[in-house]
Amino acid sequence: PTSKAVMAMSRLKCALRGFDFRVILALLIGVPLVMLMIYAHGQKVTYFLRPIWESPPEPFKIIPHYYNENVTMENLCKLHGWKVRETPRRVFDAVLFSNELDILELRWNELSPYVSEFVLLESNSTFTGVIKPLYFKENRDRFRFAESRLTYGTYGGRFMKGENPFVEESFQRVALDQLIRIARIEDDDILIMSDVDEIPSGHTINLLRWCDDTPKILHLQLRNYLYSFEFFLDDKSWRASIHRGADLFDMLPEEYTFQEIIAKLGNIPSTFSAVHLPSYLLQNVDRYRYLLPGNCRRESG
Repeated sequence: PTSKAVMAMSRLKCALRGFDFRVILALLIGVPLVMLMIYAHGQKVTYFLRPIWESPPEPFKIIPHYYNENVTMENLCKLHGWKVRETPRRVFDAVLFSNELDILELRWNELSPYVSEFVLLESNSTFTGVIKPLYFKENRDRFRFAESRLTYGTYGGRFMKGENPFVEESFQRVALDQLIRIARIEDDDILIMSDVDEIPSGHTINLLRWCDDTPKILHLQLRNYLYSFEFFLDDKSWRASIHRGADLFDMLPEEYTFQEIIAKLGNIPSTFSAVHLPSYLLQNVDRYRYLLPGNCRRESG
């Protein structure tokens, strides 16, 4: 028995000689730290690793966009390879709303001359399962100008702790699809599907409602800002989507490579151009000054 114990200890010593205890110690410390970081910042980690778990979409067929206020609608449609209609299509603007009251006011005033029906769904839960007030319901009087064209609905949050935020978002988007149907959208109508802060230009929506032979699903290339209109990130956002009434699904998300993600880390340079911003913003500058270049400042305290 003694010789067997000695042989066992000898084999154990031989095995341990192949291990670097510094590596083992680093793993014992590093792995829990990484797991803690993923738990605390799961959504950010998920976004950063998107190039791994989600394949990029097929390349877009890019249609050059033409606009000048002095060009007739017939010529604008022709420049895009389309035909002008005798009457414009109806336009439905559908959003999931969280708390962006000021941005929603800018959006709806920008699109109001061209939208037939506004569709808004809000929940008492964020995508991450945190309870929140129904901000739109509490401030509905602020949007009286759209009341006669509004289909409004609420969604009771599921409050599933630890669940991927995309799951809660998908449930809310299914509810939004149902609300769009309640608004009585029809096959030839135009449907705008985007986040509240992804604001298409009114003249672009007007073009699409007056032209025939447009694609059934059309993604709009938007200027991408962070924090305010002072911090221009890029013009590669293809998030806002235009659909015919029958095509509510199969929306492609924005994609980034690791190279593009890393390139966008760090400070964003300021821009002092306020050209082509929503007209309602510039007409009410005292109310929305914080969104303009030079006025986005962190509050003290």
